[in-house]
Amino acid sequence: MVREGTKAEWKANYFKKLVALLDEYPKCFIVGADNVGSKQMQEIRIALRGKAIVLMGKNTMMRKAIRGHLEKNPDLERLLPNIKQNVGFVFTNEELTEVRDLLLNNKVKAPAKAGAFAPLDVTVPAQNTGMGPEKTSFFQALSIPTKITKGTIEIIQDVHLIK
Repeated sequence: MVREGTKAEWKANYFKKLVALLDEYPKCFIVGADNVGSKQMQEIRIALRGKAIVLMGKNTMMRKAIRGHLEKNPDLERLLPNIKQNVGFVFTNEELTEVRDLLLNNKVKAPAKAGAFAPLDVTVPAQNTGMGPEKTSFFQALSIPTKITKGTIEIIQDVHLIK
């Protein structure tokens, strides 16, 4: 949705569009969009073309539009607690499993970024690293206990890096 006109006009158009989508489509997903780039979002929209519509927006605007629409559809109140952080709606008339599979097919692994939450714990197992003894300072800086065995560095015990 390209922003044209004043901010008030743009907001009014957003409310109209969200209410129209809530009326038109009986099914919707709430999807998290943290760490999703514009290129990936574009590919998702292309994959869903003809089957579903993706609508992103400000959380307060989404909540306000849904609260205004509660008179027509009181079941929408169940969506309100889930509108937190970076989320959007995917509206569809298709089977939810089919659309979910399309969404999951476009999910890609990304390298970790500073300050991002890890989805799972990261542990360095106790093992021989195969590195020469000149690299011990690297492990000391990370507080990983090591010893030199047969000319290579060996990690003595498992180390939890990210919990």
